[in-house]
Amino acid sequence: MTVVVAWRTHLCFHHPLLYHIRHCSNSVVAVASTTEHKEEGHLPVINSASKKEKVNGERKAPEWKKLDAEELGISNSMISRPTRVVLNGLKKKGYEVYLVGGCVRDLILKRIPKDFDVITSAELKQVRKAFHRCEIVGKRFPICHVHVDDAIVEVSSFSTSQLKSDGKFNGNVRKPRGCSERDFIRWRNCLQRDFTINGLMLDPYASIVYDYMGGITDIKKTKVRTIIPANLSFVEDSGRILRAIRIAARLHFGFTRDLALSLKELSHSVLRLDKGRILVELNYMLAYGSAEASLRLMWRFGLLEILLPIQASYFVSQGFRRWDERSNMLLSLFSNLDRLVAPDRPCHSSLWLGIFAFHKALVDQPQDPLVVTAFSLAVHSGGSLLESVEIARRISQPYQSSFAELLEARNPDSNNALVHKTINFAALVKTALCNMTDGCYVSKAMAKYPKAPSSELVFIPMALFLRVSKIFECVRRGTEARFVHRQGRKIDYESLAMGSLEEVRHVFARIVFDTVYPPNQSNENNVANQRP
Repeated sequence: MTVVVAWRTHLCFHHPLLYHIRHCSNSVVAVASTTEHKEEGHLPVINSASKKEKVNGERKAPEWKKLDAEELGISNSMISRPTRVVLNGLKKKGYEVYLVGGCVRDLILKRIPKDFDVITSAELKQVRKAFHRCEIVGKRFPICHVHVDDAIVEVSSFSTSQLKSDGKFNGNVRKPRGCSERDFIRWRNCLQRDFTINGLMLDPYASIVYDYMGGITDIKKTKVRTIIPANLSFVEDSGRILRAIRIAARLHFGFTRDLALSLKELSHSVLRLDKGRILVELNYMLAYGSAEASLRLMWRFGLLEILLPIQASYFVSQGFRRWDERSNMLLSLFSNLDRLVAPDRPCHSSLWLGIFAFHKALVDQPQDPLVVTAFSLAVHSGGSLLESVEIARRISQPYQSSFAELLEARNPDSNNALVHKTINFAALVKTALCNMTDGCYVSKAMAKYPKAPSSELVFIPMALFLRVSKIFECVRRGTEARFVHRQGRKIDYESLAMGSLEEVRHVFARIVFDTVYPPNQSNENNVANQRP
């Protein structure tokens, strides 16, 4: 009996296994492929896929695509120095080494990878012996963390990656006739990955990109596609739902039809994830330069009301449809955050959580633009309220009047009255943050909309709650002791990623200021000198 491993999405799957096994009349493994991966345009192919030929009644393995990395625009200088140190260290000891996953995709797209993942033929114990500062982490799926300078490079082994399917995969798949051992090992590893565009391998020494899953075609089509049918992939790991959103948002890719349908049908399965993992995935979405697109996609596919129901209720109150292209104040805040961060210079999670709390306070009780401006300046200055009010008064640029969260500007109050209102608003922000960590409150966020799914998910740990609270404490308590005014507009991204209070406050103030007074509006020169 021939066992056919059918892993393409156009095939019919009737059983929730990682790989659907169909019995036929011969005796070796053949890989089913879709017709949509036949056309490769003018990509620089070294060996392109060919028809499988029968030899003595058995099918030969296909010649998978091997592409010239240099012709794809990839050079080793694009790989980070710590990663090159690890690659060179393992290569010199005679091990095979590859870059794998999203970093290869990003290099092809001329984007800066968030990180570089290395996979090697060495055992993890051999990797540990190869470097002075290296430890094996993880129990279920162990990897090595190699410390180079201040960076950590993750290294996995082909041998341990075979265990990711609980041993089922290795038992079901045999090497096709004519398939080299190296191709088989690489192909088998790529089959275990989530999306075709992440199933790419780069040999930086041979300058070859291996494409076993059709990832290059999907990059050309700007599509996110699961390697196995999306419904099975998401059942196997519901975290892939959030990764699909994150990748599509960052790359501005679309989804294949079956993936889009599965996103909607299985969106609730993300509640099975550990809260820590949900926080990590949300941070990847919101802290690395694609927050606005991520929020739009979560709303579009029904995930926002599950993960962030308070924000989802705001979208509903604004009359936002699922495919709405309009903006609102929340999206504008995160759009301005996106302009300041990137995959290689992210912010700390306390910043985007602080933005959520700030906006929730405005939704609950809209404010005069002067109060909002004075508040953001006071956060930036460590609580210097009177100075912040005086600076806010000098701004003559029109504010963004289309936001319902901003009241119509009135005759200015006295400085003392504005200080009092600013302090009161700081208390509202603290209340909003507390509500975001209250499961009962969160569960009622969508109560006005009975057809919407309910969720009482609270994924904010106490340590993060306290960190966000500290951002705004200075406004209520006044100028902090030993506070030194921050000089200049340049962002220290290392400090921002680590959650430096000074840097988070600085960036928060810039985001709020640029949202209330968009830089492209008139009188830009007048307000430029007042920007944090």
